[in-house]
Amino acid sequence: MYLGAHMSIAGGVENAVLRGHRVGCQAIGMFTKNNNQWKAKPLTHEDAERFTAALIKTGIRPVVAHTSYLINLGSPDTALWKKSIASMEDELQRAELLGIPYLVLHPGSHTGKGVEYGIQRVADAFNRIHEKLPHLRVMTLLEHTAGQGTNLGHTFEELARMRDLIVEKARIGFCVDACHLFAAGYDLRSPETYADVFKRFDDVIGIEHLKAWHLNDCKAELGSRVDRHEHIGKGKLGKAAFRNILNDPRWRDLPGILETPKGPEMKEDVMNLRVLRALIAQ
Repeated sequence: MYLGAHMSIAGGVENAVLRGHRVGCQAIGMFTKNNNQWKAKPLTHEDAERFTAALIKTGIRPVVAHTSYLINLGSPDTALWKKSIASMEDELQRAELLGIPYLVLHPGSHTGKGVEYGIQRVADAFNRIHEKLPHLRVMTLLEHTAGQGTNLGHTFEELARMRDLIVEKARIGFCVDACHLFAAGYDLRSPETYADVFKRFDDVIGIEHLKAWHLNDCKAELGSRVDRHEHIGKGKLGKAAFRNILNDPRWRDLPGILETPKGPEMKEDVMNLRVLRALIAQ
């Protein structure tokens, strides 16, 4: 696994790469704009050139971008749904300009209209987006969620159903988060339960469609459906779960990105990366 952490783009997108290199990342996660605002200053070709130069200089790969948290492609509110589609189109184009292969999206929330309604809404949104932007190389990764409230995508079946309803399936993959899996009721702690979880993933979705990991321990209990990230080995998952993940040869070439709490010096990233690497069998 290419291990890394989510990095700030403060001062320019290339700084996410340079910050990641400073703390020992092999891969990084990042936003391409402020994640809590709809509008953003357009990226330029000069931005893309600086970003690419930083990647070449540091050898970091791959980069996994993450969309704004404001986007809700499952929304029954027509105005919000259309605004979310426009924002998703912009996010895809930003990632494409930077040459980022993966863009992670939380599927959204049905806000009380029902799971099947929300799933159809997400698929309809992507079918519109893909028709408008037909030649992009960037792949959207639907992220498995913890299942808080009316959020979609906390079961493998819901995620599979979304992809099934999207016409251009080749443009859709998946990202799983250890914390979200555990909070949603998927136990990764023993070799046996871990194997069962990914047999189910393979049966329902197909293991080949899993393209990225978020490596976060979980503050909440198994099946709590509460999304609270914790440092590696300090939460309810514990080191055993991450030992199972890191020594699974199926993830050998995938990015594994930390999204754990940290301060401006990023010492916590250094600590968590050290813990993760110590769990890899020699």
